[in-house]
Amino acid sequence: MPELTGNTGHRRPGESALGRLGLGAPDPDPADSSAHAFPDGGTWRTEIPSVEGPEALSVVLKESSRLDVPVHRISQGSGIWMLTDAEITEMAEACAERDIELCLFTGPRGTWDIGASTRTLSGGAGLRARGHDAVAGCVEDAIRATGLGVKCLLIADEGVLWTLHRLREQGVLPADTTLKASALIGPVNPASYAVYERLGADSVNIPSDLTLQHITEIRRASRAPMDLYIEAPDDLGGYIRMYEAAELIRRGAPLYLKFGLSKAPGIYPYGAHLRDATLDTARERVRRGRLVLDLLARHGADGNMSPLGSRLPGQLNRFALPA
Repeated sequence: MPELTGNTGHRRPGESALGRLGLGAPDPDPADSSAHAFPDGGTWRTEIPSVEGPEALSVVLKESSRLDVPVHRISQGSGIWMLTDAEITEMAEACAERDIELCLFTGPRGTWDIGASTRTLSGGAGLRARGHDAVAGCVEDAIRATGLGVKCLLIADEGVLWTLHRLREQGVLPADTTLKASALIGPVNPASYAVYERLGADSVNIPSDLTLQHITEIRRASRAPMDLYIEAPDDLGGYIRMYEAAELIRRGAPLYLKFGLSKAPGIYPYGAHLRDATLDTARERVRRGRLVLDLLARHGADGNMSPLGSRLPGQLNRFALPA
């Protein structure tokens, strides 16, 4: 993966006007800049999340063309098992035609399981796969989806991640399958982030409430690509960090900018009863992406985007596989 020298040349919000008043921010510390990039030399890519089926995908593709929003990855949250083979194939083919990576969520999750602990104040085990059968369901989903042309799998359990990585190494899953750790189990410190990388994650979604310093600390411990909601859904905090986008790239590269949406209804698991909300929010997520890209351009920080069609993470650190 290419090394960077720490470009800090972008304009900071309000810089000129505040400087006139003696209120300018201190110069950014070059030591905070990420030393890493994607293998294509880019420092950031884009992702449109919560694209729940072929119809929503069609809306996203049409709107991204209309608003000139470049898209590297499209992800879905309801799960592979909520889609028919025909729907998965349609989505995979539509993304392949445009050289966009399609990422679908694997298997059963604790919050949809019969266990009551996830509904307690502690949250129990959260989204993790409960028991052998839940892990088996995730594996079944992974094999089915990759067989239908899906290149990226979204995962919410460490054991499932390690299992799918091992299956990828053994050739059960295609070697170029990428594994993405969900925001729902995202690590919050450098040590845990590095563990996800070693378990097989090719990108890791960190929670959107981490500070810039936290992001710098994580990046010093791992070079695995980072996924971050620039605008987070309400169930993940509803944070809107558009004005920090340039600084997030500087510190977090290689970074996927995820264009989420706050103040929007939950749509997982998706069905036709949620059609209008799903299509409307899909369209608005693309518009939010346009706002972020415009802001980056105004600040002179829109360079170094990965070429469209780029998807692989480069060489990453992994745990040794058992004999």
